[in-house]
Amino acid sequence: MARPDKAAAVAELTDKFRSSNAAVLTEYRGLTVAQLKTLRRSLGENAQYAVVKNTLTKIAANEAGITLDDQLFAGPTAVAFVTGDPVESAKGLRDFAKDNPNLVIKGGVLEGKALSADEIKKLADLESREVLLSKLAGAMKGKQSQAASLFQALPSKLVRTVDALRAKQAEQGGAE
Repeated sequence: MARPDKAAAVAELTDKFRSSNAAVLTEYRGLTVAQLKTLRRSLGENAQYAVVKNTLTKIAANEAGITLDDQLFAGPTAVAFVTGDPVESAKGLRDFAKDNPNLVIKGGVLEGKALSADEIKKLADLESREVLLSKLAGAMKGKQSQAASLFQALPSKLVRTVDALRAKQAEQGGAE
């Protein structure tokens, strides 16, 4: 029979997995409490970094419908539960890991899909959501400008063609 405190911990972790856009599993062995506090601040407001028990986390992930590799649960584990932009949090983890090699990114989950450590690093290399949206808006605005100039060119070309035909008729009519 499961102890009530463990059942409550599993239920809390399950809720975090379900309510998060992403979760990144890390190994924090060798980091001080001050470094962990700095890491939590670097992740931003849209992420929670929690030290977890491997067995309970694996059970919670399974209950949330997420299948993770057993190798992710080797050694001391902490999970960054991301509710906002996963790119921002992945960048925070990557940058912190550069300065503190004791932090090891093991893998994670993005919207229910398991990710390897390399895929999380690629995610960190992406530009933020706002930058990508502004680039998309700029591209769409450029296409609209091209379409507008095309639509303006058609009537003006028609007017020039009609004027040229009138001038040609006037020449032919004036010569006769």
